[in-house]
Amino acid sequence: MTEGQDPIDRLMERASRALVKTRYFEAERFSRDALRKAYEAANFERMARIILPLQEARRQKRQLAVDSGRCVVLGDSGLLMAMAQNILPGCYLLQPPLIGLDARNFRDEADGHGVPTLVLCREPMTRENKWPLVATGQVSIRTRVDPPHGLQRIEKGITKDGYDGNPPPDAMWFERAAEALGDAAIAKLPMDGPATWRVDDLMEMLNVHPDHEKLHQRLEEACRLAAAENLPPEQRHRPPVSDPFAF
Repeated sequence: MTEGQDPIDRLMERASRALVKTRYFEAERFSRDALRKAYEAANFERMARIILPLQEARRQKRQLAVDSGRCVVLGDSGLLMAMAQNILPGCYLLQPPLIGLDARNFRDEADGHGVPTLVLCREPMTRENKWPLVATGQVSIRTRVDPPHGLQRIEKGITKDGYDGNPPPDAMWFERAAEALGDAAIAKLPMDGPATWRVDDLMEMLNVHPDHEKLHQRLEEACRLAAAENLPPEQRHRPPVSDPFAF
């Protein structure tokens, strides 16, 4: 590395080397840290260039999880804690009484151990026989999807469908559901106001749901637009509204 090199450039050099060596967790971490530094500096042009390697690292992680062939449903906090001690690659669906925060913590634990996972969380079945999916963080993202196996609502039990996780959804269902969750976030993205505000919103969305290709693409587009406009006179980092993705 060149002495005195910019910290963001150093991070992206490391990210590039990690990608070449298929060390995807390292590549994601370095790219994510570089993106955050560029964001804090309001350097939108650099953000746009950082997003592609970040997206690629996350795509490879997600593919490893899907290719593992392991699909697991978890609905017990004790089992979740036990499994968190030895997480295996795969797709994981958390269901009531587990909540979105449990799914986020489980994904973070897997990332910390370098284990590729695709983690989703469902809420009780609706009266329309849909599964609400939720991802939580600074904001909450929600959508409704068709459950696997033609499940129907029942009025007893915390899940409202009696589903015990057997058989689990297949990997294709996980991929479709993760896509639907990200698409729902994009559909509710406010398009009025400066592009810098969309950058704020999309950064929050990606933090909540990093397994969505188009969220990365929309962030790159917003960054390129923001780089070409003047910063708005209003405060750029708007406080989050109350659950903007609620039903």
